Amino acid sequence: MMRSRLPRPAAFALIAGLFTGSAAAAPPSDAPLPEAAFLNRITWGVNDASWREARQDGLERYLERQLHPGDDALPNAVAARIAQMRISREALPEMLFALEDRRKRIATLPDAEKEAEHKALQAELANLGREAASRSLLRDIYSKNQLREQMTWFWMNHFHVFAGKADLRALIGDFEDSAIRPHALGRFRDLLAATVFHPAMLRYLDNERNAAGHVNENYARELMELHTLGVDGGYAQQDVQELARILTGLGVARSAELPRAARKHDGDYVRRGLFEFQPARHDYGDKRLLGQTIRGAGLAEVQAAIDHLAADPATARHVSAKLARYFLGAEPSPALQTALAERYSSRDGDIAAVLGALFHSAEFRASLAHGYKDPVHYVVSAMRLLHEDTPITEAQPLLGALQRLGEAPYGWQSPEGYALDADSWSSPAQMGARFEVARMMAARNPRLFGDGGDQATPPHIAPALYREVIDASLGPATRQALARAASSHERLTFLLSSPEFMQR
Repeated sequence: MMRSRLPRPAAFALIAGLFTGSAAAAPPSDAPLPEAAFLNRITWGVNDASWREARQDGLERYLERQLHPGDDALPNAVAARIAQMRISREALPEMLFALEDRRKRIATLPDAEKEAEHKALQAELANLGREAASRSLLRDIYSKNQLREQMTWFWMNHFHVFAGKADLRALIGDFEDSAIRPHALGRFRDLLAATVFHPAMLRYLDNERNAAGHVNENYARELMELHTLGVDGGYAQQDVQELARILTGLGVARSAELPRAARKHDGDYVRRGLFEFQPARHDYGDKRLLGQTIRGAGLAEVQAAIDHLAADPATARHVSAKLARYFLGAEPSPALQTALAERYSSRDGDIAAVLGALFHSAEFRASLAHGYKDPVHYVVSAMRLLHEDTPITEAQPLLGALQRLGEAPYGWQSPEGYALDADSWSSPAQMGARFEVARMMAARNPRLFGDGGDQATPPHIAPALYREVIDASLGPATRQALARAASSHERLTFLLSSPEFMQR
């Protein structure tokens, strides 16, 4: 990899000095909305195509297309790479059943063979997890439906599943692709239901161990505290217990064969893909959830609980406030929180409607000069800028960069997901790591292009975009640093390490 001509300590000291300046001023409330600042917030980062589209059609039409996206069209090379992935070619149930059979077979092997076979199985699972993360990053970089991809990431973090547990690396790609992405801008109730019935969530939060007489409250607690009502949502421990009883019997199928219990309860047993409702493990007694009686009726109880949780005013407040914090980069005012919660309730949890109200608020406009990129935004925005017309097809170097920056996809172990505040991602150690990642991204890196690496062109920025948007946003300290760069690689490194580029 090409190295900066400045010694690393000197180069980093130069960049660190840029962060002593003040933030840019917010645009006046009656000023035209700056396209680049707006795009940096509702997309993964401005690039030449999005900037030109927004200028030509106007921000309102651009935003409307983002809130209500149509079919997507990835670059041919990117679409072909995604289609080649195992997670794109194989049906999830058959894949998981084969992995489970293999795990059982390994358990019967002599110790001399068991270790090698176990390592091979773990390597297979790791590859499936990498495929899921790579597919997600490639879509983030190249999808035209940028808001949907960003909201897919947001909801994946909201309904967080740690891929390192058990065999979840094989499930995580389907969780993102079938449970989260289709509902990322739809009704919250539909999104919530898709996560409740997905095997990744049921396995991660131990609900497959939740049975009548042996109740496991893990999922019920997180479903109320993190996913819907919020920690101050007005529920009590008894509500957690009652919800856990409602969720008994929801689990994950482990083989293609139906369990014996299913044959005894043909009318109630349900299997959809890997999801399985076993009536023999369900508590059929009546429950009292948040002041409402739910009669024992099997799977219908779960649907009733989902309806109740999704429509609760506490959920409206919790979800709306979290969306606002994410897009504002700050705590929304009480007035805005109330307005967004009312929007949620009046539009039946329509996520796009809530976002539309947020994006048209004065607080959103005022926030545009003060956002800060978490590591995923930092890496994806750089790749959108540098490789717009030379699409990369391999995301492994980017996965390594995110690991180094502390925000590896699906990598947070506890269910609250990664922190969304700037303070969590702005330490001196983070800045040092970002400088090294910037050097990697600013260099010609054949590994990003797979088999086409020999023809890979160096990263570059569209001249008009640089001249009219990026250069116009730079402060004196950054300009001075760029003027001292001894090569194009060093100049790009300094630009990607600047406080202006860290803004979102």
